[in-house]
Amino acid sequence: MIVSKKENPKSFLEIDLTGPDGNVFNLIATGKNMCGQLGIDKDQFTKEMMSSDYENAVNTFEKYFGNFVVLYK
Repeated sequence: MIVSKKENPKSFLEIDLTGPDGNVFNLIATGKNMCGQLGIDKDQFTKEMMSSDYENAVNTFEKYFGNFVVLYK
């Protein structure tokens, strides 16, 4: 779920894409951790995240974890 900073459903993990937590390596690491917790194939997730540019990585992260994570842009 990508929302502006003023909309904040507090029950979600929050990642500010403009800060250090928004770098692609952190998103991949966070995603791999969540894959393990949710029973999602880590290799498939990582392959999709790394298949293109940063925007693709963010969209892939949103695809897999948008119901659990709020991404601020």
